[in-house]
Amino acid sequence: MSLDWETVDRRARSGDQPGVARLILEATEAERLAFAKTVEAGVKGADPELRWRAHVDPGPSYALAVLGTAPSAARAAPMFLRRQLRDSWPQIQFARFRQIAEARRLDWLGDLGERLCARLPVRDVWTGDEWAFIAQVLQAGGAQPPVTEGVVRGWLTRLIRPRGQRIPPLSMRLRDDPHLDLLLPGVFEIDGMGADIYNATWGAGSALPKSGIRFHDAVAALVAEGRLERKTILAAIMDRLARGDKPNALRPFVLLHDELAPTVDEIAAHALDYARLLAEGPGPIATVAQRALRALDDTGRLDLDTLLETSVPALLRKEKTLVKAQISALEKAAKREPERAGEVFETIAAAFGHPALDIQERALDLITKHLAALPTDSLARIADASTVLAGDLPARAAAVFGTTVLAEVAPELPPYAGPAPMPAPIAGAAELAEEISVLVHEETGIRWEQVLAALVALHADGRRDELAAVLPPVLDRYSGDLAEYSWNQGAALACLGAAMTAATGLPRDHDTHQRLYSAVRIAWQEGRRGGTGSDLSDGPDGVLALRVAEIAVHLNGSMMPMLVATPTHVNGSLDPEVLLDRLTRAEAEGWQPWSFDLEQALLRLPRGPVSTEVTARAAALTSPAGRQFAQWLAGGGLPDPVSELFVQRPARNQHGFVWGLDIPRRMAATLRPSRDGGLRLERQLLTLDPPKHPVWAPDRFEDRPGVPAMVLPHHREVTAAWAIGELAALADQDQRGNGRLLPLLAECTGPVGPALAYGTAYTFGAKQEADRAAAVDAFLVLAAGTEPFAGAVGAALADLASDGSVKLNRALPALTDAHRSGASAAIWELLTAALPPLLAAGHRAAPDLLEHATQVAVAISARAEIPGLAEAAARPGSSRLTQEAKRLQSALTT
Repeated sequence: MSLDWETVDRRARSGDQPGVARLILEATEAERLAFAKTVEAGVKGADPELRWRAHVDPGPSYALAVLGTAPSAARAAPMFLRRQLRDSWPQIQFARFRQIAEARRLDWLGDLGERLCARLPVRDVWTGDEWAFIAQVLQAGGAQPPVTEGVVRGWLTRLIRPRGQRIPPLSMRLRDDPHLDLLLPGVFEIDGMGADIYNATWGAGSALPKSGIRFHDAVAALVAEGRLERKTILAAIMDRLARGDKPNALRPFVLLHDELAPTVDEIAAHALDYARLLAEGPGPIATVAQRALRALDDTGRLDLDTLLETSVPALLRKEKTLVKAQISALEKAAKREPERAGEVFETIAAAFGHPALDIQERALDLITKHLAALPTDSLARIADASTVLAGDLPARAAAVFGTTVLAEVAPELPPYAGPAPMPAPIAGAAELAEEISVLVHEETGIRWEQVLAALVALHADGRRDELAAVLPPVLDRYSGDLAEYSWNQGAALACLGAAMTAATGLPRDHDTHQRLYSAVRIAWQEGRRGGTGSDLSDGPDGVLALRVAEIAVHLNGSMMPMLVATPTHVNGSLDPEVLLDRLTRAEAEGWQPWSFDLEQALLRLPRGPVSTEVTARAAALTSPAGRQFAQWLAGGGLPDPVSELFVQRPARNQHGFVWGLDIPRRMAATLRPSRDGGLRLERQLLTLDPPKHPVWAPDRFEDRPGVPAMVLPHHREVTAAWAIGELAALADQDQRGNGRLLPLLAECTGPVGPALAYGTAYTFGAKQEADRAAAVDAFLVLAAGTEPFAGAVGAALADLASDGSVKLNRALPALTDAHRSGASAAIWELLTAALPPLLAAGHRAAPDLLEHATQVAVAISARAEIPGLAEAAARPGSSRLTQEAKRLQSALTT
């Protein structure tokens, strides 16, 4: 019989795989080969959404048709890899698949399987269904799979996340798997494989079948019964741990190591590997290595040179328990080999460089205890090493070794030179097009200002033809950002696309123009952004969109030669004399700045009085813009609004269950203007009522932190109040990236109110190191200024730590970095504000904060009385809190 696509397609759409197979089998081989191109065209032309609308997937039947007509694996593989067929692999009736292959006597099934293996995913492998299908193809073709990352991930996922309710344990599935010996080594060799095991076993434990056995248990069982060679598995484990990976990806191999419980002989065979892991491995891995080396040392089989060499980096690790255990091991070694005690205690002296004072003290006390047994040359070298001791320990070391105390001098923080001037303006249309392309990918406030200024200036300068030549390709290339859609209405980039269209003379979209015109009119008449008739944001970011919309609406209606709001400094500040010159030019040439361009310019003027010359020249202006400028200066500019803290609590239902974000609380801020300055932008910017409940992962300013910071460069508390949710989410939701706003606010001016203080405290406790580094940068800039701020940040940090909103163990390294960078005085002010409430509450991180305070106090020779410190130091016992309190008390009074 002859094959026709209409019949094949009809049966496929009804899910009739046996019917499609029967059509193929009843045809001759010549008919099948002749029908191949028709099948390819039919599959490519099929509706990809049919499976969802018709609730029947034609993909499995199409796959059978491809197999039954393709002339080679090279022709079949691309068709099988099309999404419509690939998604249907698990539903293919493989008995029909094999029947067709046998009828055609295909010798390329193995080749097909290998080609499909090459396209197996290496990320987000959830079920392993694709591998299960390919494994059947390979088996039918008598071929072995290539050992690639995609193959190993699919194989492993299929084993540890099997389908079906009644299945044998993992150990049995592994034992019976035909690819165990070929693919299991790849689990140890490929980075990240342990994460797949971890996520399946621990992260999704509820999805595991009841008969499932965890990976390390299963492998250990196969080793115990001899199916897997113990020596090979141990070597693979050590190699995996030595090459490193993320902690959760290494955990299954650590558990397998512990399950196998290596003997002393096996540990000795890998002694150098364990030594390296102790020195360089992640904390849990180093602990395993230390335990193994200790077992080796207890039997006298650990070479002392290996112990000493390994101990130097180990004694500087941040894990205190591990360091203390290593010091104890070295002390035992000194007792065991007294003739080399000098070398051992010189090694212990490496702990003098540990950042924790209690570790430094432990090493110093131990060396002092054995001082009489040390050779003179070793003692001299240990005395030299003691110069790195910190806090109160240099004085104690000087008394022990008879050396001179070198006074610690805190580095000085250079005065802040102020924000840099704006870069040179964009010179031509080609450069403008290039900058817009970059802007689409990275919306910085500086680039926005340059682009807007250049677009207006080049258009007014009669260079419309140049703009028409270079801007349309940019509009086409980035239509997803620069064109308006339902999801980006009111976005600044969409408004920019409309302004570019106006500048080039292209036909404008009527609906877009009307929406932008309406938004500008409402902002002018009602002083409102957002709400009915306006798609613009009501926050500081909406000011930029409004200004761009104003350009788009008015660009061809009034030949404005320039924008007056373009800042003179990168923080958004505008020099009053520069604005005066611009308005003087406008008056002389007979043009009036656009309304919101002028208002933005006024909001960027520095706070405080200006020179009498500028005031006098401004008073002489007669244009409406000139008179408004003069009145603004005479009134002292924008007064500071009232910023107050507002506590957001999670939403709970009537039974007390949390809806949405489950955190103890989140601090927000309200804003109220202290007076009405008469600007339409001012009213909405200075009025803020945060929602009652915290917002999940707020991201208003995530991609463009410089934009809101440049709206009110001399009232940073306002921007901080609008952005505090983003900063808080860095700590209480472990978000990332929003810390970039903080250094930008630090470069602005104005008092540090509660929003900025709490925002800084939240960012100090951010999960991501880059965000904490941003907090340090901001702190250094603030410390170099004149506004008091550190005490407020310290009080905020203590408050947020009281209920776990901020984890102090995250903040401490950042505080240390700020101290070492020269902000010691400000850090001391922060600590003296944070310590009293933390001491009163007995916070678990208080000892660490006390230790850090001792280092700072010694560096700046601080003398102060900290409430609660004397009481903590007088407590009975030898807890670390008491010890560190005594240490700080001594440093403050000695």
